[in-house]
Amino acid sequence: MTILPRVHGDGLLTFEKQNESPLDATNPVVLSADFVLESVDDIVQINEDGVAAAARYVGERLVKDGYSPRTWHTHPLHLCPPEPYDPAHPGTRATLDWIFLISSLNFSFWSQYDGTDCCYGVEWRKGWGSDHRVVHTGYWSLVAALDRALEEGIPITDPMFYASEERCPDSLIEHVFRAAPQAIEGIPLLRERIAIMREVGAILCAGFGGSFQGFIEAFQRRHNYDASGLQLAQMVTDTFPSFRDEHWFEGRRIFFWKRAQILTAETWAAFSPAPAGGAEQHVPHPLFPRGIAQLTMFADYRVPQILHHLRLLTYAPALVHTLRARELLTSGVSREEVAIRAASIVAVERVAAALRTDGGGGGEDGAVSSVLIDFFLWDLAKRIEEGEERIEGVKTQPMLPAHRTRSIWY
Repeated sequence: MTILPRVHGDGLLTFEKQNESPLDATNPVVLSADFVLESVDDIVQINEDGVAAAARYVGERLVKDGYSPRTWHTHPLHLCPPEPYDPAHPGTRATLDWIFLISSLNFSFWSQYDGTDCCYGVEWRKGWGSDHRVVHTGYWSLVAALDRALEEGIPITDPMFYASEERCPDSLIEHVFRAAPQAIEGIPLLRERIAIMREVGAILCAGFGGSFQGFIEAFQRRHNYDASGLQLAQMVTDTFPSFRDEHWFEGRRIFFWKRAQILTAETWAAFSPAPAGGAEQHVPHPLFPRGIAQLTMFADYRVPQILHHLRLLTYAPALVHTLRARELLTSGVSREEVAIRAASIVAVERVAAALRTDGGGGGEDGAVSSVLIDFFLWDLAKRIEEGEERIEGVKTQPMLPAHRTRSIWY
């Protein structure tokens, strides 16, 4: 019997406990996306021809580019952990705290000055170990700001530091996120980011030894060191209100969990073990022996943009007009906004299913996960945005502006 989430009359989510493997659980994000999609076909639809074509394209690219969880380690701004996994190594705690803070603040980087030097950016090294300095924009501005602070001797990723207004006053956080000289705007939602840092830092200090590593250890003990990524995402949303990306839609509570899932996925990728004895030999993940296959894509504004470009999503003319006009869509209130996020989740789930059916490589045990597809599409979207790449070999439709929602959720 499958474990299904139960949504109570007050919207509270619980899981019916059965003597089953966690692999049999259904992600409530999937159930929510399916529910929403049934009601918004006047706004957005899944293009089945586009799904098939995109699955072929993505599958070929994953193989050609050698794309895998280990690709995470190749990003020059990433703080990589010691290998093999060693919970006693101080670098393990440092990496976990770094990932946690970035995931806590991973939202709302779009700018009204997109494509110009006026938008918010952070000037720092091109990457760890590089002497070349560049201006990082978008999501990478967040990563660069935290890396720069660490280099300056500010322990900004330590929860015990940023939870304390005395040790880490607002003015210091403002300094950490200072913009490049030519930018005429600061980081969006700075006050909200500071509030989240205080909230999550206080929770980690009160119950988990002042570190995300303490949270991970509590998570492992709770699940007898035999857990899945979905179980971590659930524990994160249960524990931290600012990760609770949940809304009401047509009388039902729906779940997107963008940052909770990406926190899990980033942790999975950072600590994904290198193959031993050849790529064919499976090495269990030290934190998620049950894998992350139940996680969905991370419903933001960048990946839906490329999903539409790849013809997986078909938008109603009115929505196309709204996007081109760059109108603001209210998080969790706008039907268009909820529809875009839900349809993106369903579309990537179908691409992953098609690749598994076709025997696509990558992911876990030979199966492509929605997480890996999201990572690939997000990286591809950034390269297209920066003019470094264009999609070839598959039919596309004109790239529309990403939908604009100013929110802490993504």
